[in-house]
Amino acid sequence: MQTLTETKTLELATSAAAEAAPDPVRVCFLIDDLAAAGTESQLLALIDRLDRGRVQPYLCLLRGQGSGSRALEPENCPVWRMGVGSLCRPATLVQAMRFIRFLRRERIDVVQAYFPDSAYFGLPAAWLAGVPHRLRTRNNLGHWLTPLHRRLGRLLNRIGTGTVVNCAAARNALLAAEGAHANTVTILENGVDHGRFLAVPPLSVRTGVGGRTIGAAANLRPVKGLDLLLDAAALLSSDHPDLVCQIAGEGEMHGALEESARRHGLADRLHLLGSVADVPTFLSGLDIAVLPSRSEGMSNALLEYMAAGRPVVATAVGAAAELIDDGVHGLLVPPNDARKLAEAIDRLLKNPGLAKHMGDAARRRVRERYSREAMVERFTDFYERLSA
Repeated sequence: MQTLTETKTLELATSAAAEAAPDPVRVCFLIDDLAAAGTESQLLALIDRLDRGRVQPYLCLLRGQGSGSRALEPENCPVWRMGVGSLCRPATLVQAMRFIRFLRRERIDVVQAYFPDSAYFGLPAAWLAGVPHRLRTRNNLGHWLTPLHRRLGRLLNRIGTGTVVNCAAARNALLAAEGAHANTVTILENGVDHGRFLAVPPLSVRTGVGGRTIGAAANLRPVKGLDLLLDAAALLSSDHPDLVCQIAGEGEMHGALEESARRHGLADRLHLLGSVADVPTFLSGLDIAVLPSRSEGMSNALLEYMAAGRPVVATAVGAAAELIDDGVHGLLVPPNDARKLAEAIDRLLKNPGLAKHMGDAARRRVRERYSREAMVERFTDFYERLSA
């Protein structure tokens, strides 16, 4: 039994420890909407796993009124839907004033904005609110940039205090296009929840060249290069008459891809699956996973392919060369070259032992370097350095 003196001493020690513990860094994440896409999934995973004793997150949605976005809202984080439409409407100024008051009231230390509209809205408001750290996020190579976007980006460099990117290629593209100071751009790499992919069996070594499945998980947009994947499949069809191509994703190119398959005589061998919630099961059905993109930052799909232990053929864009040592974890090919893409796929189809070896090596690399836990720690350390 503790004496009164011992109890008092313990209480004083506990009180002193509580007073010495630093307050968590208050980070407000601002994004247009939530969707089942790469950037949004990385943000939601980060919010879910942050240690609230070190970082207190807030999530503000510039719009956020749609049912799809609402369904993805995290339960363990305050969420504010602002319902902002066009940034040029007078009502947007009212919402900006409310946002400024919110930032001051919650004593926000860091505002981190994702996507252009959120950055154009959020960084000036954070500056007016006196938020000390005002960040924008660029997780691509800026393939969509217009001259106006470049000018606005240079303006944001003055209003903001830094930019977060997910790979060296994105950093280099930002420096070249918008003239940011190199010491204000920080690389914080993505991570993948490799635990979700543990149940995916290793690739089996099968003899012969028939009955194989190649595929991709991607939004059906031109930048993802899925038309090149179909062109490559057409080139492979004579040597691999039983080859099947599966694509998981939704987007504007659905009809164009179906038409391309008919034109190539592949209509019965192309399976457009739409949005797939169970990505590990989808990948377990592939013999080769393909990333035919014309432009990428650090591709979440590529990380998932590797976590599933699938041999990868990827275009050498963005962080692909950082993730994959060509010939070790997969094969890299030039972008916009369907013939080179077909040759690399053919090489793995005809060498199943090599394909399995590459898939196993890719899985090991993701576990060692690109786990979600490692990603969260990178972001947490970054926010604490800013706060200090």
